[in-house]
Amino acid sequence: MTVTPSSASRAAEILSRPVALNGLTVPNRIAMAPMTRMFSPDGIPGEDVQSYYARRAAAGVGLIITEGTYVNHESAGSSDRIPRFHGEEQLAGWAKVAQAVHAAGGTIVPQLWHIGMVRKQGEPPYADAPAIGPSGLRVDGTAGTGKAMTRRDLDDVISAFAEAAAAAERIGFDGIELHGAHGYLLDQFLWAGTNHRTDTYGGNPVARTAFAAEIVAAIRETVSPHFPVIFRYSQWKQDVYDARLAESPTELEAILAPLAAAGVDAFHASTRRYWHPEFEGSDLNLAGWTKKLTDKPTITVGSVGLDGDFLRGFQGEGAPIKGIDNLLDRLERNEFDLVAVGRALLQDPQWAAKILTNRSEELKPYDATALKTLS
Repeated sequence: MTVTPSSASRAAEILSRPVALNGLTVPNRIAMAPMTRMFSPDGIPGEDVQSYYARRAAAGVGLIITEGTYVNHESAGSSDRIPRFHGEEQLAGWAKVAQAVHAAGGTIVPQLWHIGMVRKQGEPPYADAPAIGPSGLRVDGTAGTGKAMTRRDLDDVISAFAEAAAAAERIGFDGIELHGAHGYLLDQFLWAGTNHRTDTYGGNPVARTAFAAEIVAAIRETVSPHFPVIFRYSQWKQDVYDARLAESPTELEAILAPLAAAGVDAFHASTRRYWHPEFEGSDLNLAGWTKKLTDKPTITVGSVGLDGDFLRGFQGEGAPIKGIDNLLDRLERNEFDLVAVGRALLQDPQWAAKILTNRSEELKPYDATALKTLS
């Protein structure tokens, strides 16, 4: 990537501006995107996880969004090496992560996660737990061994998210993010392809949003008014890249408005390539449309700083460096408020420092071997 001194200075000036998310002031516009790493045996983040996040905060990442962490529900996850956000040892580990990030000058939120029908029975940490979802359907339309959620299931999951959010505030985190994207549980309710319910949680887009909105409302009742709640969502699903929650801005507004009304402070709009327009007739990307429709701060994400699809990147492909002039143009137009960086930060913990101090020529291209360590 060729970066002129003037464009490098522009990057530093634009990305260094602080931004407010409810009661939290993030010191700059750079966020670390959540990326599952599986380096937490028994769901406990250790010193290596502390250092992993603190290194990036020390190098200038303003907001760390952690990898997905399982809430306290037996069907929430499918690995004993993915961190959990419940349990004495697990929360003690996370408290140290938050302390390390704060000491390094950053802010941090955990991503709270329930995978729903993505789970396969027999997987840890609770091998006998079934996969659950709105209608017992996987993203590909099959049922497998899953089941449709009962009223008891709904209440239990709502409580699990609220308890995790309360724990996050109690142990020193700066907010929370709900994982409502990529075909996991909350997204399974939002998407008509997996939500065939005929009760108040299924049907039109507003009804399909009800479960997620109830989770947000329960969290808002549990945490302080100033504590930020971020909601991550996507149109696409794993292996279903053409899936869409909304075909128009009007349909998208019907989904987002109940979430904003329930208490979402910011939206994290997940796309595979941030520079792609979301709807015909406008250059706005998904984060841009989200901000326009809700008037809430938004986070954009999708192959920032790299030329190559991020899913293929996590399947073993590398990616060359890509310039960010288009990204800076969009920030200057206030299309969105923060930029989440994934693989580029995975490869190079100093990515933010190099961008913010005009050292873009030192950036490293992504190599999938970075997945094997917590560098």
